[in-house]
Amino acid sequence: METSTYIVVGMTCGGCVGTVRAKIGKLSGVAEVNIDLASGKVAVTGPGPIDDALIRSAVEDAGYGLVGS
Repeated sequence: METSTYIVVGMTCGGCVGTVRAKIGKLSGVAEVNIDLASGKVAVTGPGPIDDALIRSAVEDAGYGLVGS
């Protein structure tokens, strides 16, 4: 399993975390999504590399921003 970490901006509550987790979790190849609201860190785990562009698209579709990548 491989884990990639991202920083998501704009999340302010547990509902935000749930929305981002749901959007990323639907992506092909994603096995697990762990989010720390305080830091904005999102750890995405899957059996292989996950395309950063897909993560960015999912986060932006949810209404938030991705820092870097």
